[in-house]
Amino acid sequence: MKTAVYPGTFDPITNGHVDIIRRSLRIFDQVILAVAPNPKKSPFFSLEERIEMAREATVDLSQLQIEPFEGLLVEYIRQKKATAIIRGLRAVSDFEYELQMALMNRKLDHRERGGQLWRGHLATGSQGGSGKALGAV
Repeated sequence: MKTAVYPGTFDPITNGHVDIIRRSLRIFDQVILAVAPNPKKSPFFSLEERIEMAREATVDLSQLQIEPFEGLLVEYIRQKKATAIIRGLRAVSDFEYELQMALMNRKLDHRERGGQLWRGHLATGSQGGSGKALGAV
């Protein structure tokens, strides 16, 4: 079974996030939406509310598992036996940050992961998720 993890705060989950999840499920047998508490971002919604909103937005996706996530992503990936990490990109500036994260994750776990899918018409705007990309890193 090919499993991918899509980590984030999802505060709140958006149509862009759901688009990425749906497209990911065409590639992977299972996707785990790993919802992080991330108090540094001062989320508007509580962790429990964000998980519930994600469940409501994806109720029709039986291959999606939604759960809280805390700690080092590489360890979580190993624990879940996942083969990919899904990340969103809204702009070129996001790429630099995500590249650094991917390189660090690869340094911590040498298993090969690669590939990106870009949804160009969603490539506008804010952190709210109007522009997203799928990247297995």
